Amino acid sequence: MKKIGYISLILIVISGIICGGCVDNKHISEGELLRLHIRADSNSDVDQAVKLKVRDDIVAFLASQNADVATFDEAYEKISSLLHALRQIADMRLKEEGMSYVSSVKLTREYFPTRSYNGVVVDSGIYDALIIELGSGQGDNWWCVVYPPLCYLEATNDFKYKSKLKELIDKYF
Repeated sequence: MKKIGYISLILIVISGIICGGCVDNKHISEGELLRLHIRADSNSDVDQAVKLKVRDDIVAFLASQNADVATFDEAYEKISSLLHALRQIADMRLKEEGMSYVSSVKLTREYFPTRSYNGVVVDSGIYDALIIELGSGQGDNWWCVVYPPLCYLEATNDFKYKSKLKELIDKYF
């Protein structure tokens, strides 16, 4: 029985080393990646501030709903089932802030240019994306990667990488 435990532990360590190399690269290209874009109505200070409040509400909700998502397909299906709730969350915040416009929420595939976020580069390409447009959606956007969960922002805007494998390795080593 101990032998199986040791073999499992060795496999976890090897997987961690392999995945660790992928994470150190911090370079992401097209594939099973789901982006989140929240597009402000305009670039006015008020619209940009409201966008960040909507972001905080949306990210908190998604983090709570996607905690156990293990695959791209699961993440896509889960978020697809939450589109109405996401719109309600965004619209509630817009109403609380006294905005005269509402949001639109969709899952789509779009071309995005190469972007860098706190040292992580996401190559240009066509990606699946959850798009939340506030009003006209003509202002600057805020973006993140929902799956894999490479970032969920806290109030400090610190980059957070979540890895179940890393959590297991940290727990046992």
